[in-house]
Amino acid sequence: MNAKTRTVSAASLALALGAAVALSSAAVTTAHAADNEKCFGISLKGKNDCAAGAGTTCAGTSTTDYQANAWKYVPAGTCEKTESATSPTGFGQLTEYKPKA
Repeated sequence: MNAKTRTVSAASLALALGAAVALSSAAVTTAHAADNEKCFGISLKGKNDCAAGAGTTCAGTSTTDYQANAWKYVPAGTCEKTESATSPTGFGQLTEYKPKA
C-alpha cells in the first residue's frame, strides 16, 4: 500500500466514523426528547441543559439556581412535580415563566 492509498483510507475511515457518531447522536437526541420534557426553573446554577432566553446560551450557562428561563430535561410527566424555589406554583414549569418576587 502506498502513502497516497493510506491517506485516502485514513480519510475514508475518519469520514465514516464521523458519520456514525452523527447518526448515533441524532438517534439518542430523538429518543432523549421523546422520553423527557423540558422543565423550566429546576436546574441549579450552571447545570441547565440548554438555551432558554436571555442569560443562557446553552448547557451549563444558567447564572442562578432555579433560573426561570433555564430548562433541564426530566422524565416525561415529572416536571410539574419537581420543586422550584422561583416558580409561582412552587414546582417546575413546562414553559418559561416570570419568577415570583
